Amino acid sequence: MVISYLGIGSNLGNRRHNINKAINELNKSKCIKVLKISSLMNTKAQGGPKNQPNFLNCALKIKTSLSPLKLLKYLKTIEKSLGRGKAVRNGPRIIDLDILLYGERVIKAKELIIPHPRLFKRDFVIKPLAEVIQ
Repeated sequence: MVISYLGIGSNLGNRRHNINKAINELNKSKCIKVLKISSLMNTKAQGGPKNQPNFLNCALKIKTSLSPLKLLKYLKTIEKSLGRGKAVRNGPRIIDLDILLYGERVIKAKELIIPHPRLFKRDFVIKPLAEVIQ
């Protein structure tokens, strides 16, 4: 089992409900245990189309037996099950699940970069992550 940190965001529909549903889906997996959840942070959308609704964001500390790529695939399955479809880059979305850190691994693959490439450029990631990383 590896400690990993996830970022979750939503700016469409009932944002809090969307985040809670995603966390519930993570908890259903026998391969993932949610250890800690940060407080929610309301932030303006960064990048993408103008005049988007604000995002609600949080971070999770999890323990997982999934490999990084299998974890990514599982997160994408959750996003799809909650109604996320193909959209404009950095556009509005019902749910967004990102792997921020995966153990001490550094990964630079076409489909996955860890640590998350914009991790240190966004307060809405750093502040919730700081809450759960301890």
